[in-house]
Amino acid sequence: MHSHAGALTARTDQPSPVTIFFVFSRLALMGFGGVMPFAYRALVEQHKWLTAEEFAKSMALSQMLPGPTVCNVGLMVGNRFGGVAGALAAVAGLIIGPFFIVIGLGVVYQQFGDLLIIRRAIGGMAAVAAGLILATAVKMAMAMFAKAHWRSRHDQLKVVLMVLAFVGLGLLQWQLAIVFCVLAPLGTAASYLLGEKHD
Repeated sequence: MHSHAGALTARTDQPSPVTIFFVFSRLALMGFGGVMPFAYRALVEQHKWLTAEEFAKSMALSQMLPGPTVCNVGLMVGNRFGGVAGALAAVAGLIIGPFFIVIGLGVVYQQFGDLLIIRRAIGGMAAVAAGLILATAVKMAMAMFAKAHWRSRHDQLKVVLMVLAFVGLGLLQWQLAIVFCVLAPLGTAASYLLGEKHD
């Protein structure tokens, strides 16, 4: 059984750390309100560095680790293609440009934040960001469902866990830490038991 790390090192195309830096810089500069929708499009659809399943697994693992999810994904992808230099290039690309932009926007907001047009612009950008995140989630779900073998109990378990996570976070408004602490051990134990039965 191949590990996730093994799957990520199976590719032969190796972009340089410079290419990794510019790809992630572009993502960071495009990703106002959230980088993940642009990261999915760039890494899966444009450059094809990851499959949809690999992206979903990397994002899931990144959410369990401390730090921003997109930076963790960048570290994984950069390390996969360029080792330590690639990982550093990915994180540098994600941080350097937005750092100066946020400083500049903070100065502008302090001066003009009370203007109605500024408040409406921020509200509009938030709505667009929410739409992009929702569209990415739908794309990822469709890609995963298209490859699923619905007779497999593992795939059925994934659907049940996704539904439970949605109910806990979206409907019951529980904190992410609580949902994670409940579902992660449950999913791990259920997956292990199903694997034991399959063997």
